[in-house]
Amino acid sequence: MSFFKKIFSSEKKETLDKGLEKSKSSFFSKLTKAVAGKSKVDDEVLDNLEEVLVSSDVGVDTTLKIIDRIEERVAKDKYLGTDELNKILREEIAALLSETNSGEDTEYTIPADKKPYVLMVVGVNGVGKTTTIGKLAHQFNKKGLKVVLGAADTFRAAAIDQLQVWADRVGVPIVKQSMGSDPASVAFDALQSGVAQDADVIIIDTAGRLHNKVNLMKELTKVKKVMQKVIGDAPHDVLLVLDGSTGQNAFEQAKQFTAATEVTTLAVTKLDGTAKGGVVIGISDQFQIPVKYIGVGEGIEDLQVFNKYEFVDSFFKK
Repeated sequence: MSFFKKIFSSEKKETLDKGLEKSKSSFFSKLTKAVAGKSKVDDEVLDNLEEVLVSSDVGVDTTLKIIDRIEERVAKDKYLGTDELNKILREEIAALLSETNSGEDTEYTIPADKKPYVLMVVGVNGVGKTTTIGKLAHQFNKKGLKVVLGAADTFRAAAIDQLQVWADRVGVPIVKQSMGSDPASVAFDALQSGVAQDADVIIIDTAGRLHNKVNLMKELTKVKKVMQKVIGDAPHDVLLVLDGSTGQNAFEQAKQFTAATEVTTLAVTKLDGTAKGGVVIGISDQFQIPVKYIGVGEGIEDLQVFNKYEFVDSFFKK
C-alpha cells in the first residue's frame, strides 16, 4: 500500500517487525475472534473491536475516537466487509497519529540553529531511562556529533554508575558529582563543560522519583532555571521515557510527569518483550505529545526514531 512508504532500511524494519511481534500476534488473535462468522462490519463487530482495542492497551478515549472514525466510514461506504477492517484500521490509526507525529523522520537529527542542543531526560526509575540516554548518545556520536552527558540523577549511586558505563561504552565525556549532590549544580556544570568543549548535544539525566509530585516539580523547575543561566533557551527538549510493557501504568506516569513539567517529546521503551504495543497509539493521542523514539530490542541500535507509517505497518502486518 503506497500510503505506508518504505522509508526505513530493511534491517531497521525487520527489527521493528520483530519487536512488535508479540503485540501484533495478540491483537490479531483477538481481532479474528471479534469478526468470526461475520462478513459485514456491523454494530456487534464494532462493539467487539472496541473491546479488542481497549484490551490491547490503546486506552478507552483513543479507542472511542478510532471507533467513531470507523463508524463514519461504515456510514459513508454503506457496506464494509470484515475483510477490509485491517486496512481501515491501519489508515485510521495512522491518520490519528498524524495529528501528533510528523511521521517522516527516520534519522536522529537536531536543529542546526541550536548548538549545543540540550536534551533533558525524565522518567521513573526502571523504565530504561539511562539505557535510552546511552543509546541516544551512541546514535548522535555515530553521526559525528560531539555529545556530553550530565549525571543529574544524584539520588541513586547506581544511576551515576550506570551512566558512566554508557559514557565509557559510547566514548563520550560525562559530567558528574557524588551521590546526594544538587542535581541543578550537575546540570549547570554539564552545560558549562559542553559549551567549553563546543559540544553539539548535551544530554542531562534527572531523578526518577514520583512519590511526591510537588518535590519533583520544584526540582525539575530548578534544574531548568539553572541551565538557563548558561544557555538561555535550555532545555530545547524534555524527553519523557515510558516503559511500554507496563501498559496502562505508562499512561499514569505520563499524566504525572506532564503535570510536573513541560514534556515536549516521548520515548516508549521495552516494546519487544510485551503484547502492549498499542499503548504507543493511546499515549501519543491522549497527551498530544509526539513519540520521538521507541525501544524494540536490547541492542545498542534497537532504539529507533518513531515513524508512524512504519509502526502502523508493522503492527498490522499479517
